[in-house]
Amino acid sequence: MNKHVETLLNKEMTRKEFLGTLGLGLASILGFSSIIHFLTGKSSQQHGRTASAGYGTSVYGGNKEG
Repeated sequence: MNKHVETLLNKEMTRKEFLGTLGLGLASILGFSSIIHFLTGKSSQQHGRTASAGYGTSVYGGNKEG
């Protein structure tokens, strides 16, 4: 894989080709991230939330107590 990266870095390309390659790389990274999230069953909205009755847990953004 190191040789593939070295070959890509040494290749002469136009700005259009460079931006296309960069976009393809970004899309593949985001795609892999989505696949990992799908396989693990964790979404970004669920990450870090707890079941405590802290600020923002009710419909109106306040505590459930008052």
